[in-house]
Amino acid sequence: MLSFDAARPLDLIALGRLCIDLNANEIHRPMEETTTFTKYVGGSPANICIAAARLGLKTGFIGRVSDDQHGRFIQGYLEKRAIDTSNVIVDRSGSVTGLAFTEIKSPTDCSILMYRDNVADLKLEPADIREAYIARAKAILISGTALAKSPSREAALKAVELARLNGVVVMFDIDYRAYTWNSTEEAGIYASLIAEKSDVIFGGRDEFMLMEHMLGRSDTTDEQIAERWLHKGTQLVVIKHGGDGSVVYTSSGERHTGRIYPAKVVKTFGAGDSYAGAFIYGLMNGQPIPVCQQWGAAAASIVVASHSCSDAMPSFEQIAAVVSEHEAERA
Repeated sequence: MLSFDAARPLDLIALGRLCIDLNANEIHRPMEETTTFTKYVGGSPANICIAAARLGLKTGFIGRVSDDQHGRFIQGYLEKRAIDTSNVIVDRSGSVTGLAFTEIKSPTDCSILMYRDNVADLKLEPADIREAYIARAKAILISGTALAKSPSREAALKAVELARLNGVVVMFDIDYRAYTWNSTEEAGIYASLIAEKSDVIFGGRDEFMLMEHMLGRSDTTDEQIAERWLHKGTQLVVIKHGGDGSVVYTSSGERHTGRIYPAKVVKTFGAGDSYAGAFIYGLMNGQPIPVCQQWGAAAASIVVASHSCSDAMPSFEQIAAVVSEHEAERA
């Protein structure tokens, strides 16, 4: 279904949000009572890129970071993990780094307090997007949060068009964050613009429903959601259902249901990013869809059992160990 050009030096380029996660150290209490946090690199596309690099893919990033200590921390973190930062631009307009404070009241009661005003990642401009760089990659991942404001949304649209012109596989992570958008209708419109040009779409069911609500639909089934995008030329529609696993629909008419793996859950966030990173790794290594789902589920189980997201992205050996253990138990 998908063809990746083996001659390209980069496997995956991600575009979008680079920010800082400040995860609560005092878990099982509200943020009002939390006094210490640990700093990590964050942002969904950053996490997916880090996950893919940890698994051995050659990755790069297109984005902007602030001209300050946080921006330098992010850039240094990516470089230490062999992620190409030649197209990560230092924004000198006085912008800041987005901050995400996490609250971990219980394994199932987690929330994120975001600071997203005047952030560097949304300052990405169309002029920052270089065709020659995109043409070096087998695939590009676009994050939906990059579409929330101009000029970042125009930069993302340009990147997708250049990718399609150069035979680069386009992957879209809907990545809906309500606090970034003016309305759900606006989010649905711009997400649809990218989705209809994408080869692979990742999203939770509620994220896909954003694009359905925009059309006045409220009771669309998974099958109908997938049919809409497959009809437009998408090759894979990956619908995540949290604790109920995932369903993948293919352009060849197949439907694959994936389950989750049990874990000692510390927090709920980060699961989708780790799932996508491992799924993409499997896809780019020619694995069948059910195996990609297995690897994604195993990666997610490892990350939700960890305090961090980016630092916890697993190696292939860790993923294989989880799959082997639980598949043996299941057998």
